[in-house]
Amino acid sequence: MKLGLLMSGQGAQQVGMGADLYANLPEYQETIDRASELLGYDVMATIVNSEDNIKQTKYTQPAILAMSMGIYNALSDVMPKPAAALGLSLGEYSALTAAGAMTFEQAMCIIKDRGAYMQAAGDANPGKMVAVMTDEQDMVVATLEKLQAAGKRVYPANFNTFNQLVIGGIEADVNDAMAALTEAGVSRMVELPVSGAFHTPLLQTAADQLAVRLTDETFNTPEFAVYSNTTGKKFDDVKATLLQQITSPTYFAQALQAMVDDGVDTLIEFGPSDTLMKFAKKIVGKDVKRYCVKDLASFNEVRDMLIAEQETVQ
Repeated sequence: MKLGLLMSGQGAQQVGMGADLYANLPEYQETIDRASELLGYDVMATIVNSEDNIKQTKYTQPAILAMSMGIYNALSDVMPKPAAALGLSLGEYSALTAAGAMTFEQAMCIIKDRGAYMQAAGDANPGKMVAVMTDEQDMVVATLEKLQAAGKRVYPANFNTFNQLVIGGIEADVNDAMAALTEAGVSRMVELPVSGAFHTPLLQTAADQLAVRLTDETFNTPEFAVYSNTTGKKFDDVKATLLQQITSPTYFAQALQAMVDDGVDTLIEFGPSDTLMKFAKKIVGKDVKRYCVKDLASFNEVRDMLIAEQETVQ
């Protein structure tokens, strides 16, 4: 087994996420409690069980990081050393933490601040994001470039699969883009429930704040390959890439394809939902096995699979 980790990004959160894991797995509980200490509030009470807070970027980001790492820690005794990892946006911090490029404490403290910066930038520059379902992504990008040339602020934000591209920007300008894309023959577009246009230049103030915040941070060389959404390739300069990430499009599809091309044959997603598994299903071949751990039932299934795999190898 050549194992690739997939770490959930923002948007996967839901009320009550991980509650059954917290109640049943000591390693998971320990991770969440450590996160609560670092954040200065109770993650379960303040975020996981709060309808309002779980929707807020400043709370959501630390909660998802803590959940992904809690699952990873609880499975680590039966997991082979991963061959590679990939996270979507925020999930890159979970992937880098799993690979030892940063400590859990370091990641939690950075993400607490990153979430606050992004929420403030989103509140100051309200935006809209729309998923565009088409395999003609070059045409979508060209359409947006024409609009940008006319002074419109609308941008490609997330290349999630080879036929799903999220665009984002100022609401009125995104509406203009939707009209232009409809005219160009795109029949399916879905508005996303977000308040800020993440991964676009509208988040520049958050990127500037993060640059100052990371000035004195040092990162280790990852113990296994971590692929970047920003470049679609393995992380090289961790700090520089993380600074680019907030305002740059994510190339999840390209990064996952590169990871599988490099030999990964089994994928496990860690986090509150199976969003990345659904993307993976559309990106990689059926020969790549896909699993997701998001609750106690799926945890037990994957744990049993990993134990069986160990026994086969022995």
